[in-house]
Amino acid sequence: MRIIVKVGTSTLAHTTGLLNIRRVEKLCNVMSDLKNAGHELVLVSSGAIGMGVGKLSLGGRPTDIPTKQAAAAVGQCELMYTYDKLFTEHNHTVAQILITGADLQHEERRANFHNTMYRLLELGALPIINENDSVATEEIVIGDNDTLGAIVATNVQADLLILLSDIDGLYTGDPRHDPAATLLPVVEAITPEVIAMTGGAGSSLGTGGMHTKLHAAQIATEAGIPMVIANGQDPAVLYDIVAGEPVGTRFLAKKEVLL
Repeated sequence: MRIIVKVGTSTLAHTTGLLNIRRVEKLCNVMSDLKNAGHELVLVSSGAIGMGVGKLSLGGRPTDIPTKQAAAAVGQCELMYTYDKLFTEHNHTVAQILITGADLQHEERRANFHNTMYRLLELGALPIINENDSVATEEIVIGDNDTLGAIVATNVQADLLILLSDIDGLYTGDPRHDPAATLLPVVEAITPEVIAMTGGAGSSLGTGGMHTKLHAAQIATEAGIPMVIANGQDPAVLYDIVAGEPVGTRFLAKKEVLL
């Protein structure tokens, strides 16, 4: 299987913005093991701004664009140093790709990205992708890496997109405020009723929320790619998801619904 794994800032970092070392180590261990089993993996990693916030001791996510971009520049170094070290311990080579929305909208640059991704996978590398936050403002202002993960999945014709977050999946309401909210194990179609269940942004260090995840699900499922939202607190959950176990919320691809 060709699998895209997107991890959010809340999965990678403590609320201080500093790296959650134990969790990131386990994430890299599990992904390395899945790669050893023959799967092709791509990691779409958030966390550059959050890591930079901690590294620069800013005390919280900045509100102005220049400081966010500065934090991203510092934090991206921290992220890639960590990923390179941990994946190398398992004899896997990582490759960093930083892209912007303009790269994916421009026909020639999108083709270059497509060709680079396919060649990296052919060479057995593990691409690690993030929005180029130090020069782009689209993601910082209105965007998210959930959508980026879905776009990457469609670009490389992935078999599965997995979004690891700080929530177990899609609920009928906000479980933080509604004790009666229940988890939806399967979503066959993203209807207006499903969209109405979403809330706003997620953690204080991140930019995403359930709304952005539904947008990602729309992109992926319309392209025939199933998507799973699961809690990334224990990265070992990836084993169950890849095995097809009922974990989190699975959004069925249109071809699955038809079958």
